[in-house]
Amino acid sequence: MVRTTSHAPNHQVYWLDDVGPAPEFSGDLPASTDVLIVGSGYTGLNAAIETARGGRSTLVLDADDPGYGCSTRNGGQISTSIKPTLEKLTAKFGEQKARAIRGEGSSALSWIEDFVRGEEIDCDFRNVGRFHAAHTPESYETLARDTEKLRSQEGIESFVVPRDEQKKELGTNTYHGGVVFTKHCSLHPAKYHRGLLRIADEAGARILGNCRVTAIERTVKGFNVITEKGRVEARDVIVATNGYTTNLTPWQQRRVIPIGSYIIATEELPEALVDELFPTDRIASDTFKVLYYYRASPDRRRILFGGRVSAAETDPKISGPLLYESMCRIFPQLKGREVTHSWAGTVAYSFDELPHAGTHDGVHYAMGYCGSGVSMASYLGMRTGQKVLGKAEGKTAFEDLPFPTRPLYTGKPWFLPAAVAWYRWMDTRQYRRAVNG
Repeated sequence: MVRTTSHAPNHQVYWLDDVGPAPEFSGDLPASTDVLIVGSGYTGLNAAIETARGGRSTLVLDADDPGYGCSTRNGGQISTSIKPTLEKLTAKFGEQKARAIRGEGSSALSWIEDFVRGEEIDCDFRNVGRFHAAHTPESYETLARDTEKLRSQEGIESFVVPRDEQKKELGTNTYHGGVVFTKHCSLHPAKYHRGLLRIADEAGARILGNCRVTAIERTVKGFNVITEKGRVEARDVIVATNGYTTNLTPWQQRRVIPIGSYIIATEELPEALVDELFPTDRIASDTFKVLYYYRASPDRRRILFGGRVSAAETDPKISGPLLYESMCRIFPQLKGREVTHSWAGTVAYSFDELPHAGTHDGVHYAMGYCGSGVSMASYLGMRTGQKVLGKAEGKTAFEDLPFPTRPLYTGKPWFLPAAVAWYRWMDTRQYRRAVNG
């Protein structure tokens, strides 16, 4: 009998069910270290792997358990990560710089696959492709035009799927066709993070959770880093906090916008139903301004459905039923199926919708992945580690970009609820027009 509960009794992260208890990283703080990294997500651990393998004593500190943040809470979807188009970037920076920026996204996507396979990380990594669905006929026409530009100008592999062929990709009549990006991938985020923890530990990096950094002080020789458990002298400091950036680093905090992203997981479903909804096992997203993203779980037993469901930040107890309603609007076949997990994570947007990596006041940083950070966070973490080692390849196209902020912004996005409400109103208006003809 199909259960009809549409809210989640379990507000834990679904991904953590598959990985068992977290490894324990304990011990006293060292008096000094060559490299101190604040944050133990994808950015911080990939940086640590580079610096530790490069012979630098490396200490990774996190205010919570290692991997508590969005590195174990995301949807496991991997794209090229660069949102602005070549045309927009060219108008702003010139064609050469624009192509370099866009190229970093493709490099990150290729790099993470090589890294996962080369390091033998068991994280269900797959080259599945993405179906990006159009929520109106007009958005489909725009997608089709943009896809042709991407193929001809940047060589990005993709193909258009008209509405009458849509069910070959996605088991819904809700959309008006879409585009498949064949190079996009998926993985199990928590398994990937556990793999990074293992590799960093084996490389000799020290990792300490529940050790909040409270101050970073510049000195003649480097930095004094003050934590809740004591002081550490460090030659180099890397801030890898992304959506969890605080007033520990106020310059960075003023330049990223923390945004909650919410996800649910269904109960285990019949194999035939999952095959109907996701016949090609692709990851999926859509053209709504306040977009949804979804996929089958790696074992193809559940549907994972994510997005933003409220103007202001909310609680997974509230977001779960709202996501369920949206999921059933797209997939009516899931009505009556139970949701077993509902959780949230925090991503970081930048004002120019670009990732950023560089150095400010001697402190290295990489952040602002705009909700597409699995590959880019890993890639820029690796590049930042190379930069600390003095390697030329550590420099990226993001290095000398301006990192914009806004007047009076201090890190609390007071403007976000109004912006989200406006975009959601526009989405609803366009969608209803499309439905009603």
